Amino acid sequence: MSVNTAVKEGSMENKATGIEDAKSQVNTKPVPDKNSAKEGVKVSLRINNFLELIGFTWFIPIVKLLAGENPAEQFKEILKIIGVPVLAMLIFIGFWGWGASKIHTSLGAIPGPVAVWQETKSLAADHYKEKDKEVAFYQRQELRNAKKLEKNPDAVIKIRGYTGKATYPQQIITSLWTVFAGFILASVVAIPLGVVCGLSPSFNAAINPIIQIFKPVSPLAWLPIVTLIVSALYTADGDASFSKSFLVSAITVTLCSLWPTLINTAVGVATIDKDLMNVSKVLQLGWWKTVTKIVLPSSLPMIFTGLRLSLGVGWMVLIAAEMLAQNPGLGKFVWDEFQNGSQHSLGKIMVAVFTIGIIGFMLDRIMLTLQKYFSYGDAM
Repeated sequence: MSVNTAVKEGSMENKATGIEDAKSQVNTKPVPDKNSAKEGVKVSLRINNFLELIGFTWFIPIVKLLAGENPAEQFKEILKIIGVPVLAMLIFIGFWGWGASKIHTSLGAIPGPVAVWQETKSLAADHYKEKDKEVAFYQRQELRNAKKLEKNPDAVIKIRGYTGKATYPQQIITSLWTVFAGFILASVVAIPLGVVCGLSPSFNAAINPIIQIFKPVSPLAWLPIVTLIVSALYTADGDASFSKSFLVSAITVTLCSLWPTLINTAVGVATIDKDLMNVSKVLQLGWWKTVTKIVLPSSLPMIFTGLRLSLGVGWMVLIAAEMLAQNPGLGKFVWDEFQNGSQHSLGKIMVAVFTIGIIGFMLDRIMLTLQKYFSYGDAM
């Protein structure tokens, strides 16, 4: 074998080896995991469905952006859905801060955003101070009772409840408890009546004038009547479960908030597909089974629309009812601050206004979530 031949064979072997190495490098490159990509898409869809269910649709573009779905389009959506409302809110706060100092009342200038924030922190501090007083009260009581038992093991021990003033968070809880009590009572009355109205044109014709007469009545008109009736029928002793002011406020909420649910339930039942009602006749279903298996499931979207409207009406009515009934909730808080007339009163009233609005928004989101979930099955 000549030297040239050996060199050629060596170069051919080197080329073959290089090709094999290149192939092996190509084969060893990391291949994207398709399963993980699919899982990421599924997670993104679930989050988006959940956000749509609870009504927080403005976060959907952010989730899509994080998932890498068309970033340019998602940035536009974020600017439109989040940027524009935030800008509008900033303009509102700026206009509020500019105009507040220019309006003077008998209680002083209208508080601006900074003053309202200071009053919010003041109310939070008052809450913690009152809780510390409550803890100290029970500690002193336990110590006093322990000394009494030490002197006389047969002594009768009394545990007295703390009678300090209600703090702002406690007043919020009182208002929520009151509005839900009135709302539940209204729903218990309105839904069965609405079902009967929808199924029976004769009953609907009989009750419709009553609905149309009492539906527009103001809570301020109901309140004196409810107060007199509750005072005549209910005696609030020391061990009573409910105070008169609570019952007056809750019943007033009931009387004003039951009409949207009643009307929407009647309309929902009356507009059920006639074929469904014919199916119940063919299957010879009883009245109760027809209502529970066909009528209620078919009219559920309209019922929840009525419930959502009723809760909103009840929350608005509650504040006026608590002002006059002196139920220790947000309404009484606003009234007491107005009567107080101090330099901080307007700021605290503004805090209550924003609290009422934010809680109303949250209640509406909760009802919207329930409406979507029960109206369209498993929305998750």
